[in-house]
Amino acid sequence: MATVTTVPIEVYLHSSYEPDAEYVDGIIEERPVVQLDHAKWQRALLRYFDQHRNEWNVEAYAELHVQVAQTRFRIPDVTVLDRAAPTEQIVTTPPIAVFEILSPEDAMQRMLVKLADYERMSIGGIFLIDPATGTYWRQEGSLRSATDEERVGDRFTISFPKIRQYLD
Repeated sequence: MATVTTVPIEVYLHSSYEPDAEYVDGIIEERPVVQLDHAKWQRALLRYFDQHRNEWNVEAYAELHVQVAQTRFRIPDVTVLDRAAPTEQIVTTPPIAVFEILSPEDAMQRMLVKLADYERMSIGGIFLIDPATGTYWRQEGSLRSATDEERVGDRFTISFPKIRQYLD
């Protein structure tokens, strides 16, 4: 039987992991290595939000640490923040939206736990993208297929067809 070693939060916060790792209730969870299709979707999302940065008063970042609960630190593939919110090195204020992009190594059960963490933090737009199939989902109580246009609160509408234009 495998032994699980827990790590204090302070050790996690003052350590470097390659690739970066998440922290879940004392356990260090490795993240899959980013592949090209994954990176293209990340870049497309960042470019899309950068185009609307001033209009929507948002800023999008790749792989930013988000403290979703007292003992849980997640690293969404893309995090969309309100530019009027306080600046935090590790985000504790709920982001406007987060995007996870599936990697071949991702286990769906583990991803569902991560999406539920975002939902408990009261993030308004929680999205999952499968670059292999080009499909996308939204977490709202449960995971459902997302439409091409998804409204996030009263802030903005995400247009997946427009994001796709940035893939090449």
